[in-house]
Amino acid sequence: MSLYGTMRTGVSGMNAQSNRLSTVADNIANSSTVGYKKASVQFSSMILPTTNGAYNSGGVETDVRYSISSQGTFSYTTSETDLAINGDGFFIVKGDDGTPYMTRAGSFVLQDDGTLKNTAGYTLQGYEYDSTADPTIVVNGFDGLEDVDLSGSGISAVASTTGTLNVNLPNGAEDGFVQTTSLKVFDSQGSSRLIEFTYTKVTDNEWTVEATGPGVPATVLGVTSLFFTTDGQLDTALSPTPLTLQTFDIDGAVVPDITLEIGDTTQLASAFSVEEGKVNGNAASKVKGYEIDDKGVVSIAYENGDLVPKFRVALASVQSPDNLNPVAGNMYTQSNDSGVVILGYAGSSGFGTILSGALEDSNVDVAEELTAMIESQRNYTANSKVFQTGSELMEVLVNLKR
Repeated sequence: MSLYGTMRTGVSGMNAQSNRLSTVADNIANSSTVGYKKASVQFSSMILPTTNGAYNSGGVETDVRYSISSQGTFSYTTSETDLAINGDGFFIVKGDDGTPYMTRAGSFVLQDDGTLKNTAGYTLQGYEYDSTADPTIVVNGFDGLEDVDLSGSGISAVASTTGTLNVNLPNGAEDGFVQTTSLKVFDSQGSSRLIEFTYTKVTDNEWTVEATGPGVPATVLGVTSLFFTTDGQLDTALSPTPLTLQTFDIDGAVVPDITLEIGDTTQLASAFSVEEGKVNGNAASKVKGYEIDDKGVVSIAYENGDLVPKFRVALASVQSPDNLNPVAGNMYTQSNDSGVVILGYAGSSGFGTILSGALEDSNVDVAEELTAMIESQRNYTANSKVFQTGSELMEVLVNLKR
């Protein structure tokens, strides 16, 4: 073994322990950083060929690994826009340059422009909510994503367009018997308006229902005949359903056409009763706050109790999360070893659920890091002694010529 090789091996050991101390320093510094994933150093030996009984010292190589797939504990907050993922997946955020990133840091705050940004300044991404179907996503890329934007959600008023009104009509009523009820609907400016429904017995198993709007004289909005089977159920083959209420103007606002489902109206041996009566729409109301459910649906909560879904948060995953490339701000990008990015939604196959009002803590164990720091310090000192000893012997060897 040459003395030069001894010193080279000592330097290799010192460099390896320096790398380990660097990861320990980063881990301890970020032990309170939301969503931070610890880094660690793995060691592997460098073996040089040994010939004729002469040992050639090699050294040590280091490989930095990240525990990205290891979930941290949760801390609960009072902010509905603080988000954490319980299970697999990453939030998708976008920087000012338009580049998408993945992150587990969900400390999002509502901005003046209605977007949600985390503490690193990255904007949460998702899709506009559709009540009829999930948005179509590009499973292997970030195309189609947009900023989750809650702007323009001040005072809200939604006119009624659909509803349901099912009643029971007394089967023993005499011909000409009249019964009325009313239903509250909303106009285009958020004011409530009463529509009156008049049920008139024509003959056995036959009634009429007439809908009239407010005002004097009342405006007829819709009339239909109701025919019943012998078991008291509405005969939908003869009775036009649903009942369409025609649009009308009132006080500068408008109540649009309303499609009213009446198919479960009955004629049974019981007093007149309203079994179900409801319409969509809402009165003018201010925003009270925001709610985000476990599937990532972002809704606006109004003071009148209405909850209006606006966006759905998208999540991303890869086959090997620990091989993602970490970048500043607790962000990650795809690497050659991580596998392709797959997009989906919280609660679906391969993705965890979203916790609102919670943050994921770092997965750093400070006590473990302090132990590693002491070990690295001692190992670094030992390697420096090897280098120092080799240097002293080299000096002895040089002095032999004198």
